[in-house]
Amino acid sequence: MNLHQLRFVREAVRQNFNLTEAAKALYTSQPGVSKAIIEFEEELGVEIFSRHGKRIRGLTEPGRAVLKAVEIIMQEIDGLKQIGKEFAAQDTGSLTIATTHTQARYSLPKVVQAFTQKFPKVRLSLLQGNPRQIADMVLKDQADLVIATEAIANLDGLITLPCYQWEHVVVVPVDHPLLKSPELTLEEIAAHPLITYDTAFAGRNKIDHAFAVRSLKPDVLLEAIDADVIKTYVELGMGIGIIAGMAFDPERDRNLRAIPAGHLFGTNVSRVAVKQGAYLRGYVYTFIELLAPALNRKMIEQVMSGAKETYEL
Repeated sequence: MNLHQLRFVREAVRQNFNLTEAAKALYTSQPGVSKAIIEFEEELGVEIFSRHGKRIRGLTEPGRAVLKAVEIIMQEIDGLKQIGKEFAAQDTGSLTIATTHTQARYSLPKVVQAFTQKFPKVRLSLLQGNPRQIADMVLKDQADLVIATEAIANLDGLITLPCYQWEHVVVVPVDHPLLKSPELTLEEIAAHPLITYDTAFAGRNKIDHAFAVRSLKPDVLLEAIDADVIKTYVELGMGIGIIAGMAFDPERDRNLRAIPAGHLFGTNVSRVAVKQGAYLRGYVYTFIELLAPALNRKMIEQVMSGAKETYEL
């Protein structure tokens, strides 16, 4: 049993049992309509139409009951289509992004600005938390997208895609002796009180791993969930900080200097993720592409359908 059979039965009645006209109305062939109706009757075990030779003349008694059921089913199908049309309206609706403070504060402002200019009628919301919290927001349908670093890469129930790469920097006051180092080392960093991210955030695992490999135990004076707090305490002279490179702005952070540290802590990848099996409205694809231009709609749909990632950062 399929929807084509239901449509053929309904249209045959609408066309006064003229299968040729029913076929024209449905842009198909008369033999195809006739065959589908006969197969439908065989599956049901009753004749829907009364016949004279090969021509149908009307509905049988069970046929009238079948038609009533067909009309109800097709009405529901039409209702579903209408829901789809309303939901697919690309210029209105809502979009909720779950992300970390660093992403919300430093990576997303220009993306959000461009998106709201394109879709002024879409209500945009930003929810913040640690990577596990924001992933749960998507899994529990509290958010449409999650944006974070590697921590969300392999969580069950999420489809994740790489967006962009970034590296850590060491932030110090403008007169700090580390600025004179020709190439910063882990040993030099470990010699100072350290202020950096909480263990759940922004590649902290790579920072800890780098020190562990060298059997170094830095004096972590303070852990914080965002770079602004880290920079504040570095400005007070309490220690040196390690933050995501994107979180340092020379114009705003005039009392600090940033020393590249990618050679020490490696490269990090920020990712965007959606719930597996989710239906994404058109403007969601646009937001993702604004965030990561390499992620076009076709590529995202391929990954969501089960294909592996088709590009490397």
